[in-house]
Amino acid sequence: MPDKSFLSWPFFEDRHRTLASDLDVWCERELRDFDHGKDVDAACRAVVKKFGDAGWLRYSVPKSGGGHHERLDVRSICLIREMLARRSGLAEFAFALQGLGSGPISQFGSEELKKNISPEWQRGRAFLPSPSLRPKQAPTSAPCRRRRRKTAAIL
Repeated sequence: MPDKSFLSWPFFEDRHRTLASDLDVWCERELRDFDHGKDVDAACRAVVKKFGDAGWLRYSVPKSGGGHHERLDVRSICLIREMLARRSGLAEFAFALQGLGSGPISQFGSEELKKNISPEWQRGRAFLPSPSLRPKQAPTSAPCRRRRRKTAAIL
């Protein structure tokens, strides 16, 4: 059993401990046998869809973009990434990239862009590539080139 004593640190609140507990249960159920096999792209798409179905992606955008909290709560994002990394580096990577792709849109995008992208992204049906990765560098960018819709790839 991994050490979770860090959850008693003073800057975590009860809601963070609840989040960590809920995510741990979800990871045990959904990621217990997660293996990317030979198709890493398909594994990323599948796990992002699971994140969307479970509502975990909503932690990486503010309420104005459909998120859980009024403002981004970095503690929640860090806890999610930590809990995912304990189960699967690829799952943590996929969550992080979704956050890197959605962050700029949710924080600085036009209302129209937020409205068009947010619902699909929150359900894990849109892959929002990180602005720091060009398509040739992003391992999951192949679907983006095939089925592009303005600013997001529909999975």
